This record gives sequence, C-alpha cells and structure tokens, in this order.
Amino acid sequence: MKHFWACFLFLAFLSSNSLAQKPDKPTTSEIYHHLQKLNFLGTALYVAAHPDDENTNLISYLSNHEHAHTVYLSMTRGDGGQNLIGSELRELLGVLRTEELLAARNIDGGEQRFTRANDFGFSKHPNETLKIWDKDKVLSDVVWAIRNIKPDVIINRFDHRTPGSTHGHHTSSAILSMEAFDLANDATAYPEQLKSTSLWQPKRVFFNTSWWFYGSQENFEKADKSNLVKMDVGAYYPDLGLSNNEIAAMARSQHLCQGFGRLTDRGSSDEYVEFLKGDKPTNNDLFAGINTTWSRVKGGEAVGEILYKVQDNFDFRDPSKHLPDLVKAYQLLQKVEDDHWRTLKSEELKNLILECAGLYLEASSESGTTTPGSTAKIRIEAINRSARNITLKEIDIIGASSKLTPNAALSNNEEKNFEISFTVPENTNYTSPYWLNEPGTLGTYTVNDQSLIGKPETPAAFVARFVLNLAGTDIAFDKPVVHRFSKPDKGELYEPFAVLPEATSKIDEKVLIFATDATKDIQVKVRAGKDNVAGTVALDLPTGWTVTPSSIPFNIPQKGQEVTVTFKVTPPHTDSEGKISPIITIGNKKYGKELVEINYDHIPRQSILLPSEAKVVRMDIQKSGEHIAYIMGAGDMVPESLEQIGYQVHIIDPNDIQKGSLDKYDAVVVGIRAYNVVEALKFKQPLLFEYVKNGGTMIVQYNTAGRWASQFENIAPYDLTLSSDRVTDENSEVKIVAPGNPLMNYPNNIQKSDFDGWVQERGLYYPKTWSSEFTPVISMGDEGESPTEGSLLVAPYGEGHYIYTGLSFFRELPAGVSGAYKLFANMLSVGKSEVKKESNVKG
Repeated sequence: MKHFWACFLFLAFLSSNSLAQKPDKPTTSEIYHHLQKLNFLGTALYVAAHPDDENTNLISYLSNHEHAHTVYLSMTRGDGGQNLIGSELRELLGVLRTEELLAARNIDGGEQRFTRANDFGFSKHPNETLKIWDKDKVLSDVVWAIRNIKPDVIINRFDHRTPGSTHGHHTSSAILSMEAFDLANDATAYPEQLKSTSLWQPKRVFFNTSWWFYGSQENFEKADKSNLVKMDVGAYYPDLGLSNNEIAAMARSQHLCQGFGRLTDRGSSDEYVEFLKGDKPTNNDLFAGINTTWSRVKGGEAVGEILYKVQDNFDFRDPSKHLPDLVKAYQLLQKVEDDHWRTLKSEELKNLILECAGLYLEASSESGTTTPGSTAKIRIEAINRSARNITLKEIDIIGASSKLTPNAALSNNEEKNFEISFTVPENTNYTSPYWLNEPGTLGTYTVNDQSLIGKPETPAAFVARFVLNLAGTDIAFDKPVVHRFSKPDKGELYEPFAVLPEATSKIDEKVLIFATDATKDIQVKVRAGKDNVAGTVALDLPTGWTVTPSSIPFNIPQKGQEVTVTFKVTPPHTDSEGKISPIITIGNKKYGKELVEINYDHIPRQSILLPSEAKVVRMDIQKSGEHIAYIMGAGDMVPESLEQIGYQVHIIDPNDIQKGSLDKYDAVVVGIRAYNVVEALKFKQPLLFEYVKNGGTMIVQYNTAGRWASQFENIAPYDLTLSSDRVTDENSEVKIVAPGNPLMNYPNNIQKSDFDGWVQERGLYYPKTWSSEFTPVISMGDEGESPTEGSLLVAPYGEGHYIYTGLSFFRELPAGVSGAYKLFANMLSVGKSEVKKESNVKG
C-alpha cells in the first residue's frame, strides 16, 4: 500500500532511503530500538550485483541484532531483467527496482547505495562484465562507497574465486569489492575523491557462503568450517514483536516486479560467512576486536556517558523526560572532530530527539508537481506532543531562498500551521533520476557530479529546515517538501514534490516501421505542466525523411491536460533508420522531454524525464498471411510489433480454444514463458497440435526450463528438452546451417547481416536435445563456447509446421531490429510458399 508499510516504519531509522516515505510514528519500544542503534558505532557493508541479490536475513540481523549501521551496495539497479507486474523495462525497470530496494531497506533497517554500472543483461563471465562495465569506472565507485560509508566489515554475497560459475555480474561484484578493500586506503587510487572524502581501511572482508555454493546440503555438512563465522539470524526481538527472519521475509517481498513475495518464517536459522582478508575475528562475532563504543572517537566518551545512561534508564512511559540529556549529548557531539561519526550520529540523535519529544514536522505542497517560474504553496505543520518547552524559531525552504521566522512556542499538543509561497527558481533542476539525465553506455550510466554517485535517488528539489530551540539549544531538522493528499479508497498518501517542464511530448509507438515508402500519420501527444500553456511543436527527422506540416500550434488551458497533434511523415525509398524527436517551442524556450510516471502501491510515484523520441525504420519486408492468434505469456510487445508490419494480431485466451476455433488463423504464436505461467495451456495443448496437424503454423517462444517438467507432459509434438543454455553476446557470430530451409528464404531472403544490430542478447533457454523431426536452422555461441543449434528449430507435423525458438524476439522487435522482423515474418509464413503468392506488407 502507498502508506509504505507504516506498521514497520520503526525499521526506517534514517530518512535517506526514500524522499516520500510516510513519516515515522514510532512506539516507545521502537524508539528504544533506535537508541540501541545510536549507541553502536560500527558499520557493515554488504556487496552484490542486483536488486534481490542481497541476503535480507543478514542485513536485518546486522541492523537489528548487532545494531550496526548497515548498507547494501548493489552494483546495478537491475535494469536488464524482466518485469512481472508491469511494462517497465530497461532504465524504467531500473527505477522501479531501485524503489523496491528502498522499500526493502525501510523494512530491514539497512541503507541503500549503488554504482554507475548498468545491468546490461545476463553475462556468463566476469571478464565480459568488467569490460562492458568499464572496470576502472565501477571500481572507483566501489572505492568511493567504502571511503564514504567507512565500513568496519565488508560482506560479499558472491565468491570472487569462481569465475564462470554464476552470473558474470555476481562474480564481478565480489572481484571489485576485494580490490577496493585495499585501494580505499591508497592515496594514489582515485585521488580526486579525496577532495570530498578521506581514506579508509576496512578491518575485514567476508564471503556470505551457503550450502548451495557447495552443491548440496550434504557437501556443506562435510565441509571444513574452521574459516567460517556462524550466526543464528533467527533471533526474536521482543521490543519489535518480530523475529529477524520475519523482518527479512517482509523486506524481500518488496521485490514484487521479480515475483519474490514470500511467506514469513520463525525460529533458529544459521548464516555463514567465510573470512577472506584483513583482521580475522577470534569468535563468531563479525565485529570482534573492533571498538564499537563511543570511545572509538575522540570526544565520544562524554557523549556515550550520557547516552548509555539514557539507555539504561529509558522511560518507556514518557521518553520526553530524556530530552535534556539528549540535547546535552547533541551539544557535545558537535565538538567531536571525526567528521564521519559526527555527521552520521548527529542525524540519528536528532531523529531520536524528535521521537522522544513526539515532534511532528511536515512541509507539504498543495500540488504534486510544479514548474520553474511557477508559484509553489507549501503548508507547514509543527506539533509538540510532549510537556517540554520547545520553540519553533525559523523555517527555511532550502532551494527557494524563502524563510519564515515565527518564533512560536510549541505548546503541548497544539498544532501550529503556516504557509510559505515562493517562486520556483528558473534554474531549478527537474525532478528525474539523476543517472538518466545524460546518455550513458551499454555498461555504465553517466554521472558527472561526484557527490551524486551512489545515491539511491535524486535529492529533493526543496527541503524545509525547521530550527527549533530545545533546552536552550538551537537544532536544525531537515524535512523534504512532499505532496500529502488522500484518496477515498486508500486514505492518506505521500508523494515526492516534482519539478517538471512547462510541457512534455510523447510518441506512443517507440518504433515505427515503414515497410513501403508510403506516408504515415504520426501522432504526438503534448502535455501541459501548468495552466495556460501555448506554443508550437515540430518534428526533428533523420536525413532523407520528410514531414508536413513543419510545425503545429497548440494551446492547453489546464495543467495535466493533453492534446494530440498529427504529422504526416514520409520515409525515403531505400532502407533507412534513425530517430524522430518532437521539439516544443514556448516563447524562447524549447522542450524535448517525455514524462513517464511509474505508480504502484508499494513504492512512491516516480517522475522520469526521458528524451522524447521514436525510432523509425524503413525496411523492405514481405510477408504471407494476415491473421495471427497470439497467446500471451508473462508479457511482451511482440503483438504490437507484428501489427507494425501489417499483420492483424488477435490476442486469444487459451481457455476459449475449442476444436476448429483456430482454423481461421494463418499462425498461432505463443508468448514468452507462457507455459510457465498459463496453466490452461496444459489442457489445450492437444487442440493446438491438432491445429498444426491440419495445416497450421505454431510458433512457441522461450520458456524457462526449471518449471517445465512438473507442469506439462509435452511442449512440442516431438521430443524436445529445454535447458538453461543461452547466448548473451548480441554480436556473437551466427551461422546459417540450413540455408535451403524456407525459414531462411521465404518470403524474405535471410543473410548473416540480418543478425547485425541485435540488442542485449541473442536468446535464452535453448533446447539441448530434440528429435530428428526437428531441423536446426542456425547456430551461434558465445566466445569460448561451442556453438549451439537449438535457438531456432522447425518441424513438420501433419500438414503444418511447429517452430520452437529461444531467440529474443521479445527484445528485438520492440527495438526495431529489421533482421528480426524479416525472420519472424518468415516464421509466420513457413509452409505457404507453395500455396500463396508473396504479398507486400501494407504501409
């Protein structure tokens, strides 16, 4: 729900994990839990490659049992995976998974950081991964993280010593961590970082091993464990009313787009970490021999003397009694010379002061968005729910140069409300993920501001700074400006307060295929970011393409409204591809961004500004047949892509398949992973095979091997065994092994060049064995591996044809890869060369 698991917010001690998190409202038991964390001066850094790689059992244990400052460093944001709950892929999926990680950390008590590495898809070996990532750049980010977080302990999720045994990203994360362990304390390594941070040497580094790294529980039981540290992570926390493994399960369940919802469990549960390097602990305590008390920092003993006493004598009925001591500890803490611990613990202590005082501070906008030059109205709420004397001296909106000085006494339980209006500065940055602001590469995002590298989100555009006087001391509390509102079916909700352009544009179809040189109507949607927006929109085209009219005026009276304008675009006579981009002109300003919003109940709404553009492809392609039945699986955009080249695609429900009901279709296509997720298919398979036997064409796209045997007796009319084989290099060599097969010749002649320009991968989950009735048509393989011929198999069955393919058409067609379109058109046309004449695709 949009209230972000309010019942578990006791675990979200630091506010840095989400800009629009619903404010904490902790119980006194939860406040005491925060006090325990305040009094532990130790830090653990957990390192892995992707969202979902992290061991939430261990992160929660470190944060809630050890009370350590615990950070998960994920190399990537998970951009290269798939999405089980929506249509977001690539960079948009990375934004969604970033927020799911933050939601998980808000439950297990950890913090979240990243590098600039882009999840470019599955990689078989770290050599490939580190080459594509640009090893030095990502290594510098890991060093930057260590120097800033200053962990005592580093725990790698994966083993750096076993390249090729798992995803290349996994092994790479461990390799980079091991190298950074030494480099973080080397002044000659990335010296430019030392302008804003300092050297750091972690005490020790571990590998979070498990029985599955040994192949089986039996092997693990027999293994020498003398170098392992064992922890029972099933501890029960009476002050929270939860077991550690319950918290971990709830955190892991936030990875909804990956289908990781899981049941909670309770009871003893062992975790193991293998010591790799540094100062080896003498017992099963990861922090053994490390001073984690206030005495570890100069000047800290005086702070600790006060805070340990507060902890020992904590008043669960009235924690506000401790405010004088907490304020005194805060004063002493400001004199501590150690910048790292002073900054970290000052924030923790200020949050504890707020909680003990029952102070509620909020700055909320009346609207969820604004634009540069517009007026923003901010409602300020402040309430002191304790009997202590507190004065609200000043409210400063950072980012807007707007200030109030109420000097108002906050009496017990009397709400104070104020309003601040300000003009949004023209130079205010738009609210969008910072790592998407500049074009990146296949392997890394471009982030030029060193201070942003690693941050999970773009910092809030505006922050309200409340200056309060407590016990004679002025203390500043920062709260990001948010948008608070309610919905009848969901209650109170919080969203980020976003700064957006005056107008944005969008072309719905991201790839436009021109199969002839005929003119097409291209629609552009223009959306207003404020009231009364008027201007013109034009199209920027590749060389050789033409458009009429040259520009179209628009006038939009209301914020959020859209208008649609239509251009006529004519392609060149010969093959060509490029991008078309709408350009909006308002006065002397030009805008070329598309606004994408990601809005799910389990994360805050996200506003992403991307270049407004669409790929246009002029290709000479032919087809045979018109009507295609499509059975959706886990979700893909193949149907829309086929419609681009003139097919009429009919999405059908397999439950509706009856004897003879498919005969009207030229082909039946089964979407990706359909046999994994559509249970009805196992009952309708005989009818599908009957359709093929009677002369139809059936194309089955990839399914995952792991779930097949338990659900279905047969995926094909002949023997076919799936595997996890894949070819991850999209540029790997392709050989045509059956050049005379119709798939390579009709109605389009397929050449090796048609496999140029593919994206992310060749394909996945290829069959490993098949009966002699199948003909393999092409072969391919990643570097250093034997080629496989299982990516495209065709077999006659009765009067028809059955095709199984693991080729990634679900990626290639939406990306506008012309060779993939030609090959898919041939697959749909197989068997028709003797029955139907070639027909040009309608433009």
